[in-house]
Amino acid sequence: MRALNYLELADHVRGGIPSATGQQRKALAGTDVDVVTSPWNGGSPQRAALAAATGGRLFRGFDVAHCNLVGPGSVAVARHAKRHDIPLVLHAHFTAEDFAGSFRFSDRVAPALVPYLRWFYSQADLVLCPSEYTKGVLQDYPVDAPIEPITNGVDVEALEGHEQFREETREQYDLEGMTVFAVGEVIERKGLSTFCRVAQRTDYDFAWFGPYETGPQASEVTRKWTRDPPENVRFTGYVDDIRMAFGAGDVYMLPAKVENQGISVLEAMATGKAVVVRDIPVFEEFLTHGEDCLKCETEDEFVDALDDLAADPDLRERLGANARESAREHSLDHVGERLEAIYESLLADEPDDVRGRTE
Repeated sequence: MRALNYLELADHVRGGIPSATGQQRKALAGTDVDVVTSPWNGGSPQRAALAAATGGRLFRGFDVAHCNLVGPGSVAVARHAKRHDIPLVLHAHFTAEDFAGSFRFSDRVAPALVPYLRWFYSQADLVLCPSEYTKGVLQDYPVDAPIEPITNGVDVEALEGHEQFREETREQYDLEGMTVFAVGEVIERKGLSTFCRVAQRTDYDFAWFGPYETGPQASEVTRKWTRDPPENVRFTGYVDDIRMAFGAGDVYMLPAKVENQGISVLEAMATGKAVVVRDIPVFEEFLTHGEDCLKCETEDEFVDALDDLAADPDLRERLGANARESAREHSLDHVGERLEAIYESLLADEPDDVRGRTE
């Protein structure tokens, strides 16, 4: 079986979507699925268009199409798949809810995205999404297609050896004592203001490992905090090796307002870190307060949780050990097996004479 696993604008997209796509491909590498990452004959739309103009094919051959974004390239793949009866999987990493609070004017634009996303996802033979929470969001649009949650997974192998980065990274960013950290793009949806205000009320060092916008597209909130952060907060910007973050930090804190799942949370769990998150619906699906994390609703609760963890190293160790165990349920082996089974199921519903029609 040959499956297209497509992320358009792959060189320009940041955040969890490229991470999730990369993990899908790594997971599928352990299966019998032959993965192609570009739908275009020749590897690019320009080369494909040239080939088509001289009598060649625009699209490569594949048995299943799996798209991870919602732009014009994915629309073209969706139309091609429907035209040639190729099973179409659209992965809903992107919703209007998680777009809000990301960039300048995103809160205003987000509601207008709903009709487009409803139309786009409704073309699928199957919509995949990272959580039951996201499934509920899509059903409320409503998306007229079957929807199944599947974890983004966690690449434990890629995190191995994070401990070796501890001393060097802590020295580089002047981190001492129990360090509270976050990983990912620095945006308000991830709880940026809460992160900084909680830091202002404590004596712990805080570090946010991840890129942030500085140009006109940056939100006012992001510019405010990154230009003039609290004295005990470090914004590192992009780091070459994300293991630096998990090596340097002690308590992972994500006060996100909206998440479809949270790959960085799974990564923190897999590295055995104590995890503190905002009590939002998606975390009910894989985190249990007091067992493998601490959940908070207010800034006071975040401050109290950090104080408890600072005063009780045994609590940090217990939560981290339980979190590591919980993360095992999200292994890439499981993701690969599930994706392969989904593709096979979709192909089983297709007549033999239409499979591979674009070969």
